[in-house]
Amino acid sequence: MKILQSVHTLLDHIKEVERDTIELSQKSLMSITALIEKNSLEIDDATAEALQYQDIISQQLSATIDAIEGIQKSMMIYTHTYNEDESMAADSIAKLEQKLSTLLDTAKQKRDAFSGNLDHEASDEVEFF
Repeated sequence: MKILQSVHTLLDHIKEVERDTIELSQKSLMSITALIEKNSLEIDDATAEALQYQDIISQQLSATIDAIEGIQKSMMIYTHTYNEDESMAADSIAKLEQKLSTLLDTAKQKRDAFSGNLDHEASDEVEFF
């Protein structure tokens, strides 16, 4: 399960980088838009399209973040289920070990009883003159 934990941490890092990239793209777009407005510049269709690319990039990165979060959720569900199953299996094994130990003790007692090795107390002995 450590490998999934490492993958989860790596995916968190990727999401952070993508969020930072979205933020930088938005700041860049705002700066360019402010420059255009401040200088009352007319932009052509190609420039308008170029400015829209930053929004498209942000949308694509957001979609990737959503996909990563879906993967992480699935991994967390799997890890939780695995840990629960592992815990139940360990509990079952402990119960099985206890039952086997009890059965072994019973079997040893029966073996001793049938082989004539029962302990007799002194009060059971018969004295002869």
